[in-house]
Amino acid sequence: MIESAVQRVSGSLYGLAYGDALGKDTEFLTVDEIVRRYGPAGPRELIGDPALVTDDTQMALAVAWALREAPALTPEAVEPLLRARFLAWAASPENNRAPGMTCLRACGELARGVRWQEATQAGSKGCGANMRVTPVGLLDVDLDTLAGLAQLQAGLTHGHPTGLAASELTAYAVRALRDGATLPDLPDLLVGHAQRQRRVYRHEWLGDLWQQPGVTDPAEFIARGWDECLAALARLTRALAGPDDGGDPCRETGEGWVAEEALATALLCAVRHADDPVTALARGATTAGDSDSIAALAGAFVGAAHGMAAWPADWATRIEYADQLHTLARFFTR
Repeated sequence: MIESAVQRVSGSLYGLAYGDALGKDTEFLTVDEIVRRYGPAGPRELIGDPALVTDDTQMALAVAWALREAPALTPEAVEPLLRARFLAWAASPENNRAPGMTCLRACGELARGVRWQEATQAGSKGCGANMRVTPVGLLDVDLDTLAGLAQLQAGLTHGHPTGLAASELTAYAVRALRDGATLPDLPDLLVGHAQRQRRVYRHEWLGDLWQQPGVTDPAEFIARGWDECLAALARLTRALAGPDDGGDPCRETGEGWVAEEALATALLCAVRHADDPVTALARGATTAGDSDSIAALAGAFVGAAHGMAAWPADWATRIEYADQLHTLARFFTR
């Protein structure tokens, strides 16, 4: 892997954690409350030593460790490792950062040994499906494997087709940026990818997950998810075509509690502030929606575009789980 790509991998992984830390204390505040606390520019400095993150980073680390431990990147090899890592997270005393109920319920079923296709929360497309998928996009694998891994890690907890599709799109975005795509080019790249994948159901990775009430065909099942993602990307395109009024980006692309909105709003922050990485994070954290997840994904995107040079140098030692981030960044750049 050439040096610029190595820097992008590290920049993305650390950027996710930085955005998560900046959004941690703003997630349940209104924009007015955030501005009163941090000023109109929003949170721009890591607080604490270490600066604490949320379950977004914790679960991204769980996915990353499962990928690192896998003897092969196949569904049979990766699923048990993802299950084990998710269950370790669920039982950890550090899992005290307002974790999502979808993940907790699914982990409760996984802990009983239930097949993941039955343990998953089939009606949930929460952003917990794609807030943790960045490590998949950092792998040097073919796009079919990337898609399968992204959807599998989502499907263990979030069985809704939009959770699957948004996770693949998020991983694909990270991969495209890692490989040299620019942030302004990304929305069109994602629309093209979604259109190509719209009726592709990955049986080898998902098994019979599609067999849910009211669904008669696997292609129909997955197309529902891609269509919702395409609608979110259309809102993103419209927002980027207009002027930036400096207000809450959630008003244009959604509050981010669900997967396709988290992706679109994070992209809005990243693309509008493509040349000012810290502002992209601060903008994501200054929202009335799921601020930590939006800022985390914005950080993953901007970091993949610019590398570690995007971030203040001292942040790398001050962020929580710095040791794990360092070790995993080396794995993904080997």
